[in-house]
Amino acid sequence: MATTVQVVGALLVLAAFAAAQAGRWSTESTRYLVTNLVGAGILAASALVNAQWGFVLLNATWTAVAAAGLVAGVRRRRRGRPVTREHPPLPPT
Repeated sequence: MATTVQVVGALLVLAAFAAAQAGRWSTESTRYLVTNLVGAGILAASALVNAQWGFVLLNATWTAVAAAGLVAGVRRRRRGRPVTREHPPLPPT
């Protein structure tokens, strides 16, 4: 069961990263940040239970950065500013 939980957390973080790299999600978008927050939070909790302190540090930090990004987005939205910046068009392949 623990391995399944870890794989789900890792897949969430990797999916967000892949979507951002492919230009499909902005790194400031709510879905990117929530996906990272949930995935890294799962991984941090799993690492904490297993006393894997390096992974606790990495994933707790990742979770905190995603949470800070969500808070910043809420603040921008309240000020009437756009939450995400548009990505430039991808070059032709």
